[in-house]
This record gives sequence, structure tokens and C-alpha cells, in this order.
Amino acid sequence: MSEGLFDLPGVPAPARGGGSLADADHTAAPLAVRMRPRSLDELVGQQHLLAPGSPLRRLVEGDQPMSLLLWGPPGTGKTTIAAVVSHQTDRKFVELSAVTAGVKDVRQVIDGARRDLSRGTGTVETVLFIDEVHRFTKAQQDALLPGVENRWVTLVAATTENPFFSVISPLLSRSLLLTLESLTDDDISLLLDRALSDERGLNGDFELAQDARDHLLRMAGGDARRALTYLEAAAGGARAKHEQAVKYEQATDHPSESADEGETAGGTSAQISSARPDDRAEVPARALIDLVTLETAVDRAAVRYDRAGDQHYDVASALIKSIRGSDVDASMHYLARMIEAGEDPRFIARRLVISASEDIGMGDPTALGVAVAAAEAVQLIGMPEARINLAQAVVALALAPKSNAVIVAVDAAIADVKAGKVGPVPPHLRDAHYAGAKKIGHGSSYEYSHNDPRGVVPQQYAPDVIDGTDYYTPTRRGGEAAYADRVAAIRKILRDRKS
Repeated sequence: MSEGLFDLPGVPAPARGGGSLADADHTAAPLAVRMRPRSLDELVGQQHLLAPGSPLRRLVEGDQPMSLLLWGPPGTGKTTIAAVVSHQTDRKFVELSAVTAGVKDVRQVIDGARRDLSRGTGTVETVLFIDEVHRFTKAQQDALLPGVENRWVTLVAATTENPFFSVISPLLSRSLLLTLESLTDDDISLLLDRALSDERGLNGDFELAQDARDHLLRMAGGDARRALTYLEAAAGGARAKHEQAVKYEQATDHPSESADEGETAGGTSAQISSARPDDRAEVPARALIDLVTLETAVDRAAVRYDRAGDQHYDVASALIKSIRGSDVDASMHYLARMIEAGEDPRFIARRLVISASEDIGMGDPTALGVAVAAAEAVQLIGMPEARINLAQAVVALALAPKSNAVIVAVDAAIADVKAGKVGPVPPHLRDAHYAGAKKIGHGSSYEYSHNDPRGVVPQQYAPDVIDGTDYYTPTRRGGEAAYADRVAAIRKILRDRKS
């Protein structure tokens, strides 16, 4: 099953519209597949890859052989770029999925491409598209190397995982890495407008209400395939409602003579009046996709949440304050609201990493590692699965012992620096590795800490202006209690020189 511009994680295979790129020409193909751009000019987003003279344009428009590795989140254009290469170049296009293909399939394609090239002038070059290349084993990726290195094939490989971890170095070094970015709401909105009006899409037969559009953008989360799949599902519901309303209008204008009392040709009056509450209103020419229809189609309630407005900051603030307050249940609630609203999971992860140091710090030093691991998981896995990683981090942070001693310490130190307390470095701490340094007293009286059995020697480290200042004041909560005892003991040793 191919991933790419219109990838929808978590949806069963029949609804995703995978398969060959040629399926886009099939009228019964899913909307997301039918609307796949056919040229670079139709590609939405990724402007950093589309500049004149860019490697991607040279590959497509200049027809220059070049192997590409496309890395980006689902729904950002990886498969679309492969499709554009297929449509706009004169090369033979072969598509393999790393989920189902093996070494034998790879070698068969490369051998065929090599035979084609050996026939001399006029032969067609081969573009090999491999979706989800990170699923290939090392042996399978090794099988690609001869074809790529000798340019028997032009490889276009797509991955949602960090290629520096999931792709072997020899293949990575022989390919041009293009990083795709998540689509913005404006990008997705443009795609929706195209799908609504284009004859390949909904052909102008539907109108999308503004509140439904807003909710659709939230649910899409930068994934074009998800947005178009949801739009298609909602269009099916809107079409059914519209057809029922039209039947009712026809039935009330021309009631069936054979209909029983209380019934019309379109069904019972109760049934069809529900499709059009105002019996006197004229049925519009286009079916309306409203918020209720959209919610019903995708079975997902609208979350009143504006990612660009106050709610964005209010809910994010509530999440962090709930973690700080150790209320794990409230924390989970706000996390769920952010996820359901389509908040960028990377934004959530960044806030958790900050909270791990700001609100927990040395109360539980492992909290930062948990938060960073969750942020990395978001990058490697993506949504919706990464919601589990984020939830684990939220639970760990909410239940961890709290301490703000770290942020208080660094902010106090910064405040003193800004106030001008930046005295000279003590001479014995200055660099003594260059000729003549010791002659001017640099490093001459420095005492090596490891030579003391305690690992600490009583000497001055801070400039005179702040010597003896306590910035870090550990709490007695969680793991920081042990640090509190150690800080007190170390400070006593260091300052014994003054007694």
C-alpha cells in the first residue's frame, strides 16, 4: 500500500486507495488518488523544493538522471513526486512497495533496466519508485546499490522515518535527500477547493460550509490524503441528504395518487421532512457539506479549538499547568483535546521537553530523557500512533516529583550577567596550553580535582564579583533531595579556603 501525499494512517486498506500510481486515471478510484497532481506546477506546498534550477525540477523538467530519497510525514507529497516523475519524464516507471517486495523483485527490475540500457541509443531509462523504503532490510537495501551507483535505474525512494537511522549509509550517500514539510492549513484548503471544483474530483456538485472546512482542516493535521478522504466521505453523506430533499420537493409538488395518507413518493413525510426542516425552502442546486454531515461521516465530534487563536494557547497552558500540578487526569484531558483538534504533535512534544526541565528538573532527572524520547518518537512514527508516546510522557511528567530549582538557578545567573556581574576569569582557570601562558600566571596554581580523594578541592572557580553566590537551591522532593545533600557538602569544601 503506497503512502505519500494522501496518506491516511489507521484507515483500512479499501478506503485508502493505494495500489499503482496508474490507479489515478480510474474513475472509481478514491478522491485522494484522482486528485493527485500531474505536474510540479500542481504540487501544493514544498516550495523549497520547487525553485527554478532545484534538483527536483532538473530531474523532472530537465530529465536528468538522479536518485532521490524523499523524507517527510504522511500526506506531504512523496508519492505525488514519484507520480510526477512518472507522468513528466520519458522513462519507464516501475513501482515497488517495501511491504511486499523482496530482494528478488529488486534485482529483477535492475536487471531489466540494465538490459534496456545495453540496447544502445533510443532505449528507455527506468525510474524505480520504492515506497516505505525504511521497511527494507539491510540486505534488500544493499541490492539497490549496484543499480543506483551505475545509474542503471533512477531510484525514487520514500520514507516517513529518519533516513539517517532507517536507510543504510551507502544508499544514503548515493541519493539526493529531499526533506518534505507538513502542509499548512492554507495548502490543505487549496487542495479542498480543487477537489470540490475539479472534474476529476467532485465537479462543483458540493458546497463546503465554513465551519465544516475549519473542522476538516483541524482533523487533517497537514495530511492531504486524510483531508480528501474525509471530504469524500462527507460528500457521500451530503449527496444522500440532498437527494432525499429533492425527492421530497418533487413529491410535495407532484404527490403520488397511489400514496397512502401521510406518505409521498419519496417516503413518509416524517422521513423526508427531516432532510429539509423548512418545507418552504427551495432545495439548492449543490449539496451542502455542513459540520453535522462531516462529523457523522467521519464519526468524530468537532472540538471547539482554534489552533491559531486563544484556545491554542489556553489549552497548551492548561496542559503544562496540569502537569506542574501533578494532576495526571487533567493533563490527559488537555492532551486529548490538543490531539483531537489536530494540533501539531511536534508542538506538544516541544512543550513536554520544556516542562521536563522547567517543572521537574532534578526532582526526577530521567523526566527529560522521557520527554526527548517522546519527541523523537513523534518524528519517527508520526500520528496517530505517536499519541501513545505523548501520553506516556505526559503521565511520567505529571507523576514525577516537581522542582523548579533548575530554571530559577539559570534565570538568576542570567540576571546577574545582564546586570554586569561578569568579572574576569580567575587566573588559575585560564587556558595554559599556549607558549608563555605560565609566565603570566595562567593556570599555574590550578589544582586537579581528580588528585583529591574526595574529587573536590577547595579552590575558587567563580569570578570575584559573584564568588559565594548560591544560584541553585535544590528542593527536598524526589531525587533532588540527594542532590541537596551533595550540593551542601561540595559548597562546604569549596569555601573552606575562606575560613
